Amino acid sequence: MPASEPENTEILRQVRAWLQQARQVTVLTGAGVSAESGVPTFRDVQTGIWTQFDPQEMASEPGFRAHPQRVWQWYAHRRNLVSAVQPNAAHRALAQFACHHPGKLQLVTQNVDGLHQRAGSPEVIALHGDLLANQWLDAAVCPQCDLEAAVQRGGEPPSCPTCGNPVRPGVVWFGEHLPAAALAQAEAAVQACDLMLVVGTSGVVYPAAGLVFQAHQQGARVVVVNPDATELDRLADACVRATAAHALPQLLRLDEGGV
Repeated sequence: MPASEPENTEILRQVRAWLQQARQVTVLTGAGVSAESGVPTFRDVQTGIWTQFDPQEMASEPGFRAHPQRVWQWYAHRRNLVSAVQPNAAHRALAQFACHHPGKLQLVTQNVDGLHQRAGSPEVIALHGDLLANQWLDAAVCPQCDLEAAVQRGGEPPSCPTCGNPVRPGVVWFGEHLPAAALAQAEAAVQACDLMLVVGTSGVVYPAAGLVFQAHQQGARVVVVNPDATELDRLADACVRATAAHALPQLLRLDEGGV
């Protein structure tokens, strides 16, 4: 059941106090943060001609190898959608807080849209990669080849002129592990925190959701910011029943007397 307005106000006041007391804050964000900018969720992109294709086939290595042009065009469609939107108040509040409190806040995101980075958040740990980035499909085949030059030459998808290695989007696909370096950085950030904000994520995608269990087990306070109930609420010391764009500017405001 959603919290009443007075109850939510009291919870916001309590969480603001915790933020003030915290030495290290780790924030985990999910699709709910970007939805308020108009970024469609993974499955919501399946509109128009794309409704006839299985979205999991469009985001897997076997799907790419079977239909490279189709998958590349689908990602071009997604990239165009993301490029047309702007960071919202939640993205900006996190960036401003991090810049005003250097070293206090570490942002970990499951989102691939780059909106946290565009808002100005420093050193964002992107667990699932970057939708606008590219990488070789077979990383070990031509490590010395010029990726950017291949992209500039064009193609659907572009490929190495020497060995034919295709270029793929720099995101984590179904059946793939998270980037080891990003996951290690996220785990280190959780180990260092005494407060964790979990914002706009349902808590059903692992291993990202496991970071919240890690924070809880080590004694850090956990605050869930989401208008709806989530799988992680049982770990939370407080649940703020509001959207990210509504709650984060209030929690992280930098006006006189703020955090």
